[in-house]
Amino acid sequence: MDIRLANDAWETLFRAQATLAREFQRRGCWEDMLPREYDVLYTLSKVSDGLRITELGEDALLSDAGISRLIARLHGRGLVARQEDPSDARASRIVLTPAGAEAQRRAGRVLARRVAEAMTRALDDDQLRVLRELSGALLASAEEEHRASRPDHKR
Repeated sequence: MDIRLANDAWETLFRAQATLAREFQRRGCWEDMLPREYDVLYTLSKVSDGLRITELGEDALLSDAGISRLIARLHGRGLVARQEDPSDARASRIVLTPAGAEAQRRAGRVLARRVAEAMTRALDDDQLRVLRELSGALLASAEEEHRASRPDHKR
């Protein structure tokens, strides 16, 4: 294992993602939202029955308090609503409102164009496929490590 190479690769990947995220922010890709707010709306757009706050917190990589504040802001703007969780009456699920779905679609269209422009100015289709495959492998490995480290995981 080449520790220096692994760290250089990580640093380059991290800097590329952070630099592109700043570019998207400067270009107004998320409209009047913060990137994490858009991320929550995007995540909710992929599920029909909403998610619990803890599930959203894991996806957005925020603490319980952080995700609760973010959800409160989105709720206050009418972009999300709380619904009773049919599997646990003590819990609620966060769902997109029609206004939230529209805000996500509107920002998503702009962001998709900007991402495509940024990615294709440096990479061709073959390189994009390799990047997707490599990123997917890193993600799958990290998710497996996370599952294995959970207290309820059976070995």
